[in-house]
Amino acid sequence: MTQRTRLDDADCAIAQALDVVGDWWTLLIVRDTARGVHRFDALQRELGMSRKVLTERLRLLVDAGVLGREPYQDRPARYEYRLTPRGSALLPVLIALQDWGDTWILGEGTTMATAGETSKEAERVRGLIGTRVPELRLTGPDGRPLDPVDPAAAHTVLYCFPAAYADRASYPPGWAGIPGTSGCTLESCTYRDRLAEFTAAGAAVHGVSTQRPDEQRAFAEKERLRFPLLSDADLELAAALRLPTFRTAGISRLKRLTLVVDRDRTVREALYPVTDIEDSVRAALAAVSR
Repeated sequence: MTQRTRLDDADCAIAQALDVVGDWWTLLIVRDTARGVHRFDALQRELGMSRKVLTERLRLLVDAGVLGREPYQDRPARYEYRLTPRGSALLPVLIALQDWGDTWILGEGTTMATAGETSKEAERVRGLIGTRVPELRLTGPDGRPLDPVDPAAAHTVLYCFPAAYADRASYPPGWAGIPGTSGCTLESCTYRDRLAEFTAAGAAVHGVSTQRPDEQRAFAEKERLRFPLLSDADLELAAALRLPTFRTAGISRLKRLTLVVDRDRTVREALYPVTDIEDSVRAALAAVSR
């Protein structure tokens, strides 16, 4: 691996990290492997880079322990590239970069839990229609890993929300002043009250936030929710789908949006921004009923 840091940077963790991931292509490879793109030809197609450069960057990431190689064909030998635990630890870095870009380059430098209909964020979310949700596991209310897509249901409604707490005093300072944060309790309770209609349509409902599972469990018990709230505290789903986030109280939080995913893990509907919560629930129900 080529070292680019100076000798006096040996104790600087930022400089040492940039030796591994301080290259444009390197972080984009991490981004796309998080999205479920694992094979050489697919990565080259997605990134539009030369085979030589991609080979060099993949070798660097494997040598650094960020990616692991898993054989999927013997003759000729071919490999899939998947994030290791060390590589998955970079996901918050990707989300922080995305959030910074959405806020300061594509946005107006204002912390918001929503976006405009014509924003690049909204275009990115609507672009998820027709794509697949990679196979991953989020933490369920009992601490066990759960697939965000219910394999037993014809459709899964994934509604992503910033945060909801059993105790109002638990909300971060200034929470109500951030555009788009209000309404998380209303959204969950509306899905609760209409759950029978979703079930009759063959759909499962899953709520997703970046909160700790114990916080979600307390809220679900208080509001008597009859469907799981899943924790994306490690930002795996956010990174896999490049979901819009905002940061407050030291935590990256999902902006409010809704995805309707079929049994084959294909996104069939993407609702963002969500400005009328009850209308968004109706729209999700209409989508699964179709």
